[in-house]
Amino acid sequence: MSSPVDAVAAAVSAAGAPTFEARSISTGYSWPECPRWHDGVFWFSDMYTGTLKTLDAEGNATVVVDANARAADTDVPIVLGGFGWLPDGRLIVNSMHEQKLLVHGGGGPEDLSVYADLSEFAIKAVNDMVVDADGRAYITQLGFDLFQGETPITSPLIVVEPDGTVTKPADVPELMCGNGIAISADGSKLFVAEVMAQKITVMDRAADGTLSNARDFASCPFMPDGIGLDDEGGVWAALPGGGYVARFTEDGLTDAVPMPLEQGIASACLLGGPDRNTLYMTVGFEVFDFEKSAREALGSIWTADVKHHGGTTRP
Repeated sequence: MSSPVDAVAAAVSAAGAPTFEARSISTGYSWPECPRWHDGVFWFSDMYTGTLKTLDAEGNATVVVDANARAADTDVPIVLGGFGWLPDGRLIVNSMHEQKLLVHGGGGPEDLSVYADLSEFAIKAVNDMVVDADGRAYITQLGFDLFQGETPITSPLIVVEPDGTVTKPADVPELMCGNGIAISADGSKLFVAEVMAQKITVMDRAADGTLSNARDFASCPFMPDGIGLDDEGGVWAALPGGGYVARFTEDGLTDAVPMPLEQGIASACLLGGPDRNTLYMTVGFEVFDFEKSAREALGSIWTADVKHHGGTTRP
């Protein structure tokens, strides 16, 4: 049986896909995830330190959000997942194991409060998130305890409306370990990586935020994790353990960035930079042992110059 790396390499070769070289720009993180480009600044979650950070042009990190004070009031790990911004400029972020959506008040890093309780629809840890132009948050969830080796099951997408109401979409089937999630530039489509189904799913999105017509967009040669869109309709997906980040369209795999596993495991990607044609990739070594991941701090941020632009896609 071929390894995941061999399977992805074979798919890249069969597609005749051009490849782009990655370079490391910053190191010293636990399991970095959820890259974002916002107001000219690169952001990411340093997950097992309970923080959100930004990078400057020299690759120096600054802690902007710190949720560790919440540990005193809970017996679950404080891990920050997907995040985004409301129309009024406030940042909201998933506290994955608390099953809560937090809001940063704009003060110091610890200025956090609960924006919405997701526990009614969250089975286990919540995961990634994208926020639309109206402030509506679409949240994925693992659906099972990945960290304890539970059997994967499907789970619903969670929606937090602009008024804070928490729902699940009526006309969307449950997802098989929903992960990366993104909205097209015109707002008409929502994309989700279904990790355990090894595919990217697309749904139609109405002007009022309702979702319908979920369907397969692309099959992946290995499990897709974090995703980012480009303005030509492509979906860039990290394939953790597969040694690549790759771009997919409805016609298949079109572009690829090799990420050798000896350099780390690519967990997520996003097009950023002044022209949004720099592919940012979060790369880590230890996802299961939270303490070891934070202590060893082997995670890093990588970039590659590609031929597509993120435009006004979200996140």
